[in-house]
Amino acid sequence: MSVQTTNGLREWQRYDSKQGLLRWTLWLLGVAVFVWCFQKISAGTEWSFVLDAPEQGADIFDRMIPPDWEYARVLGRPLWDTLNMATLGTMGAVIFAVPLAFMAAQNTTPSVRFARPFALFCIVASRSINSVIWALVLVMILGPGVLAGTIAIAFRSIGFIGKLLYEAIEETDHRPVDAIASTGASSGQIIAYGVVPQVTPVFAGIAVFRWDINIRESTILGLVGAGGLGLELNASIGNLDWSRVSVILLAIFATVIVSEWVSARIRKAVT
Repeated sequence: MSVQTTNGLREWQRYDSKQGLLRWTLWLLGVAVFVWCFQKISAGTEWSFVLDAPEQGADIFDRMIPPDWEYARVLGRPLWDTLNMATLGTMGAVIFAVPLAFMAAQNTTPSVRFARPFALFCIVASRSINSVIWALVLVMILGPGVLAGTIAIAFRSIGFIGKLLYEAIEETDHRPVDAIASTGASSGQIIAYGVVPQVTPVFAGIAVFRWDINIRESTILGLVGAGGLGLELNASIGNLDWSRVSVILLAIFATVIVSEWVSARIRKAVT
């Protein structure tokens, strides 16, 4: 049944035969797709492992307690590497994302036919590839270490920062821009005095928010050899040293909590 409002009153009306048939057809199609997908998933699933998962999970959790607190002393350098990856990667992304954003925005691009498509291509290419995939490729090229993780973070962040920033540039108020342009200012002066002041608070919030996300992502890049806490986590899981795994997970959790608090304070200060 459908709802229509007449004079502020809600009236229920029954669907006609065509609308009812269409809705039932869509429901049946959705159920059929769900059943087909479930069958495909079930065909490649070992249900004996799934049924045994609660017992295995309880066993691993039991081995994590008590945590090996002495191992926490070793995590200082990996934690520092993780923070460096997130911070330097974000800074590198900002350097490339800002000009790409101004090239991609319709009201600031120097060329709609050439510069804007190029900038949009770079932004889409960066956003379409996950940072873990970037790290896998870069580890093969540069070798394992923090450098590969930092560049992977930067490549992934360029698209995120560039997209949100160029959308903010396109949504700027055109009245200050028109007023500055009417004085005979150059295009660079129009951007510097008409557009940049409007998007600076937004840009600061975007950059800090991306840094907060990169803190999380940098903790797992070590699983593919990019250094940081993820590398220690991978080694501890490989050695089945679950008491050390619990310490690493607690360190990751504490790092994320602190980064969330810092980013929230910075965003509040700049907006």
